[in-house]
Amino acid sequence: MLKNPFIKQLFSSFLDLAPILAVVLIFQVLVIQKPIPDVTNLIIGTLFVVIGLTLFIQGLEQSLFPIGESMAYAFARKGSLFWLLTFAFCLGFGTTIAEPALIAVADEAANIASKGGAIEQSGTARDSYALGLRLTVALSVGFAILIGVLRIIRGWPLHYLIIGGYCAVIVVTPFAPPEIIGIAYDSGGVTTSTITVPLVTALGVGLATAIKGRNPMLDGFGLIAFASLTPIIFVMTYGMLR
Repeated sequence: MLKNPFIKQLFSSFLDLAPILAVVLIFQVLVIQKPIPDVTNLIIGTLFVVIGLTLFIQGLEQSLFPIGESMAYAFARKGSLFWLLTFAFCLGFGTTIAEPALIAVADEAANIASKGGAIEQSGTARDSYALGLRLTVALSVGFAILIGVLRIIRGWPLHYLIIGGYCAVIVVTPFAPPEIIGIAYDSGGVTTSTITVPLVTALGVGLATAIKGRNPMLDGFGLIAFASLTPIIFVMTYGMLR
């Protein structure tokens, strides 16, 4: 049965989730010492998560990774730097604006800002704040992927760009409003989630594979580092300009 790829992935997904379930059950029974609430829903929910994770991984392997790599290879062969960089920016922007984790964080930040008096206590103000935050992060990731692709093409050392970026974060932080700093730093994490990471990684690996003289292992990775870095700077700047 385990020879079937889907069944094998299903079993692998269950093994990946097993440590989380073990921690929850051990602390619930031995530390909190209370019965597990609604066992039926817990089991059904776990099954849904295992099936969903399995389908997601299958989708990545069959669609997102191949299409990302093939498009990067096609753009590299076409030899148009303008369209390649335009595609990189649009890919970073589009995947980030649709990122579920970013949507959740932006909505929560808008609610907290409204309660704290930073913005008006109205649905319109909250929606505007959340949308502005999402657009700012999406623009920053688009810019990050553009710079990352340019790095692969030009062969620039990754560590110099990363060090320079975090130096910019240190410089900008003291000037940013205190209430935006935590959101800015968290924004760097939520961008690298379920939608953005697979496509961006596939783009980098495919591009490094297609360009002569580039090593996919050395040059193909690192785009995600930019996608985590630039939102911090952009969101703090967004807070200063509001």
